[in-house]
Amino acid sequence: MRRVLTLAGIGVAGALALVWVLGGFDALGRMATEAQRAMQAPLAGAVRAVQAGEPAAWVGLMVVCFGYGVVHAAGPGHGKFVIGGYGVARRVPMLRLSVVALAASLAQAAVAVGLVYAGVLLLGWGRERMVGLAEGALAVVSWAAIGGIGLWLVWRGGRGLWRQRAEGQDPDDHAHRGHHPHGEDCGCGHAHAPSAAQLAEAQGWRDTLALIGGVAVRPCSGALFLLILTFQLGIGAAGVAGAFAMGLGVAVVTMAVALLAVWSREGALASLGEARIWRALPVLELAAGVIIAVLAFGLMRAAL
Repeated sequence: MRRVLTLAGIGVAGALALVWVLGGFDALGRMATEAQRAMQAPLAGAVRAVQAGEPAAWVGLMVVCFGYGVVHAAGPGHGKFVIGGYGVARRVPMLRLSVVALAASLAQAAVAVGLVYAGVLLLGWGRERMVGLAEGALAVVSWAAIGGIGLWLVWRGGRGLWRQRAEGQDPDDHAHRGHHPHGEDCGCGHAHAPSAAQLAEAQGWRDTLALIGGVAVRPCSGALFLLILTFQLGIGAAGVAGAFAMGLGVAVVTMAVALLAVWSREGALASLGEARIWRALPVLELAAGVIIAVLAFGLMRAAL
């Protein structure tokens, strides 16, 4: 069974790479954009139903907003990019990465609420100015933050390779060279290769905050539109609830990306054998960091 899962994970990684090379993600983005446009009319109708006080109107609005979030997240986006990239680069457990994906999506909704109400109540901004800010300055900040995460991964991957080089060969090779076989309980008093349990631990609150911040800083334009419209119609609470329903819809897709990232990563690592996984991890982290940084800074430059 484990071999089947391993091969499936490798297959998922290969399939995703092939789709990317063939431009399949571009076609997916166009489909997602068209689907979002098609949902604008049902979204406006649900808002009018809430304003009119129709029965079950709130439920209908939440359902439409959730679906809008799913469709919005189905296209290319920075949230899936950073969560998926980090999931491939670091051996973080699937559950933990899924929780981070959920928190990032909900934080993105919270930023949208804060931006709209600060802009409307304090600055008197309208929809065009807020969307312009989200698609302009905040997009640049978001890609810069994601590029910073990529550089952080590059640094840690390079540091891991340097430590491996400084420590010499793996425990088996040390034994062959006449040294004692190092391990967690060898009692020699200094650290060696990290154990599988240590590699699976949380990577620290700084990583979590960086991931959430990189995603959340750029709110969804659909959520901004909904919040401004409902505020103008005097049903602001419905807009706030709808924005978080959109966030949950986004989270469904982002959590699926996290699952695929972890699955493909573990499948690829398992094919190496447990004895060599610890050597491959810094290389994987370094390579993923380079890809994240190059793409993120390139997209940041395009947004300037």
